Amino acid sequence: MNYPLLSEYVESIRSAEDNLAELNHLHPVLDANGDPVMTGGNFAVVFKMQDKNTGKYYALKCFTRDQDGRAESYKMIAEELDSVDSSYITHFKYFDKELFVDTANSDETEYPVLQMDWVEGKTLDKYIRENINDQYALEMLAYQFSRLAMWLLPQPFAHGDLKPDNIIVCEDGSLTLVDYDGMYVPAMKGQKARELGSPDFRHPSRTADEFNEHIDDFPIASILLSLKAIALQPGLLEEYGAKDRLLLSEADYRNISGSQFFKQVFPSDNMELNKLMNLFMLTLSENNLSGISSNLFNLQKPEDVVYSTEVTEEDLANTWIDEYGVKYSADRKRLLNAPEEIRNYKIKRGTKIICDEAFYGCSYLYDLIIPDSVISIGHDAFCGCLALSSLFIPHSVLSIGYGVLALCENLFSIIVSEDNCVYDSRNSCNAIIETKSNTLIAGCSATIIPDTIYNIGKCAFEGSKMISINIPNSVESIGEKAFSECYSLEEITFTDSLRSIGDRAFGMCTALYELSLPDSLTTIGSYAFFYCESLKRIKLSNGLNEIEKCTFEYCKSLIEITIPESVSHIGNGAFMGCTSLIKIQFPDSLISIGDNAFGDCKSLTKLFFPNSLVKIGAATFEDCEAIEIISLPNAIKFIGGNGFKGCKSLKNFLLPQSVKHIEKQTFFGCISLTEFIIPNSVVTIGEEAFGVCSSLRAITIPNSVKEIGQGAFIECVMLKNITIPKSVTEISDNAFGSCNINIVCESESFIIVNGLLISKTNKTLLYCNKSINNVIIPDCVLRIGKGVFAYNSSLTKVYFPDSIENIDDSAFCGCRSLKNIILPKGVKDIGESAFNGCESIIDVVIPDTVRRIGSGAFFSCCSLKNVYIQGVDVAVGNFIFHNCYNLEAIYIPIGSRSKFEKILPKDKLKEI
Repeated sequence: MNYPLLSEYVESIRSAEDNLAELNHLHPVLDANGDPVMTGGNFAVVFKMQDKNTGKYYALKCFTRDQDGRAESYKMIAEELDSVDSSYITHFKYFDKELFVDTANSDETEYPVLQMDWVEGKTLDKYIRENINDQYALEMLAYQFSRLAMWLLPQPFAHGDLKPDNIIVCEDGSLTLVDYDGMYVPAMKGQKARELGSPDFRHPSRTADEFNEHIDDFPIASILLSLKAIALQPGLLEEYGAKDRLLLSEADYRNISGSQFFKQVFPSDNMELNKLMNLFMLTLSENNLSGISSNLFNLQKPEDVVYSTEVTEEDLANTWIDEYGVKYSADRKRLLNAPEEIRNYKIKRGTKIICDEAFYGCSYLYDLIIPDSVISIGHDAFCGCLALSSLFIPHSVLSIGYGVLALCENLFSIIVSEDNCVYDSRNSCNAIIETKSNTLIAGCSATIIPDTIYNIGKCAFEGSKMISINIPNSVESIGEKAFSECYSLEEITFTDSLRSIGDRAFGMCTALYELSLPDSLTTIGSYAFFYCESLKRIKLSNGLNEIEKCTFEYCKSLIEITIPESVSHIGNGAFMGCTSLIKIQFPDSLISIGDNAFGDCKSLTKLFFPNSLVKIGAATFEDCEAIEIISLPNAIKFIGGNGFKGCKSLKNFLLPQSVKHIEKQTFFGCISLTEFIIPNSVVTIGEEAFGVCSSLRAITIPNSVKEIGQGAFIECVMLKNITIPKSVTEISDNAFGSCNINIVCESESFIIVNGLLISKTNKTLLYCNKSINNVIIPDCVLRIGKGVFAYNSSLTKVYFPDSIENIDDSAFCGCRSLKNIILPKGVKDIGESAFNGCESIIDVVIPDTVRRIGSGAFFSCCSLKNVYIQGVDVAVGNFIFHNCYNLEAIYIPIGSRSKFEKILPKDKLKEI
């Protein structure tokens, strides 16, 4: 397939609103010269676009070269990344045949595009050169890339073309990867690589046959090595760098021994740089890093220079080494580093600091004694000590860095004394348990919570393998995510001292099956027990005033719940997705129920509310498919939009007199609802309020109603008669869409003429009885509203008066029997899909008064042969004659070809 030239893409993007199909809400961002902002590459050009509705910026990628399997690859990549929540990547959508381009390169006119969020920032190489004199910025850049490396290496996918141009440094210093043309995802296993990336950033032996999750390993090692070297010696970039690469080139990879860069820089006085050199050499020889931990790429954060746990160059220049080869600072107060082969060790008494990574990777270390002189332990101090099974941390320790026991896979016991701290070996968060005099970072399955502790803090046991836990009497609060993702936790015992449970405290404890909360508990945080999928029984505390947002969301095994008498409010999504929930007992104290509180509770059958209830939020009972009976109290004043949407079994419903508004889609899709009495308190019937109530046979609209919203009764196919009372002053478009009803109009704002409902106020035709075959539209009508005649398959002819000025969106959509139409002079606007699917229309004359023809206006008019466009000053939307297979000619005024051939099939254009 041939693709347009860059200049042709530019011209098409200039008129993006007319040339884009689904994305026509985007328009190009222009530079100071009035040209679209764009960047080019080997296979594509990327334009900066803005959503005119929201103001959000997007990147729109247009392809300039063909690539086998592109569409299928992007679909697989999009599916993989859809579940990835990380700032390192950006999500995208692939649109086939989206952009109309008038090109001389091909007979094709519609081309694919890729839409993704616009990442504001600078490419990595540009950022380096602009900050070459800012050592802190360069050190932070190396650090940020090390974090990206540790995240990306274990992923089941790979970017496939890591290089500075594809790494964006955002304004806050974070990094984002762009350009996913060469990405590998697990669904592509066995395929060949679509591209190999830049030779200066790929392994010298890589071929198209090597296409897996490890293709990023080599460029990661190479880039991070260069970044760290530049941070230490910025002058290296001028000496060894070049455009489009950093310090290393393909020639260096193929001849390491002859590389001047390696001869000059290594060995280095900087231990991190030497470590990165070793990692680079490993991946150069092995072609992947599958055998090592990604944590080896961890670099010290520049801010950490202020902490005493860091090992400085001065420390290393003045070390004292004991008989085991363990290095200390000259004053013997700081333990700097231990050899990896060490097996058992007693830290020297008098040592104050165990420095960062002091025992990092000491995989044979099985016994370690820490004296009570130690007050601080640095980050990653015991990371990777695989043989370590227990550890005693003395009461003297006041601070612990992150990752202290990370990757200690066999550590099952952390012995703690009162008022000291330990670290959870499975987590990188600074989880804390507060005692009355100090803090405790807690962790493993054998850890016992002392009865001196009054607060279990944030992330304290997150991810722990514990099966049961007893919360001691001293504990008053449990912090955010304290036991989150404890997948083995089956049982919790609380005591009467507990007052609060924080957000997500027990979220995703999927084995937890029973819960009894003490009456002392007054606060449960948002998402506290969400996704506790095995939870069948819950006894809630009588001290609760409110059930917070999503507290029990997706507790799929929960069958029955009794809300305590103390509760006055149930928060948004509180029991959403509790698909086994059959019965709810509401208390007399309940005042309001939040949005989606019981959404998707598919097993609920009956609802009885207390007289105290005043408010039901939006989508509160949406998709509760089994509910048959609902009894609302007389005090209810508000029911939010989508309140009972999709309650397919709902048969009986009595709306109390206290309700003034029936909100948007309140009863949408209640397909078993047969009759409905609207009380005389109701003022408005909202958009699609009773939409698709396909069994609704009778409804009474009282004199109190002033407004009937758009699509209010759309597709109520069994509704035969309806009376519009005198009070109604506004009926929106499509209010009775796809209905076939007889309307009696008492309102002076509307008239009925031969089965047509017409607004006298704005002279708009609002409804046509579907049993009418031939329609004569009265002279008083200026506008035909949206969807008025839509899907009237028996309509054969329409007589338009000269008064008509607007034919709105979908006005005649799906009128398959409608034949030739004559639009009168005076028509100014033909809406989107106005005649879409009118299969019998043969000829169309569009008068010169028309100023706009909306997108898809004559889409799939498959019998259409001749179109006469009499005016020149007309804006034409996308795909207006798409799927008009029998179209022979589009007649346009002489001299107008240059205007119309950009947007209409130029082979059909004839000037007359």
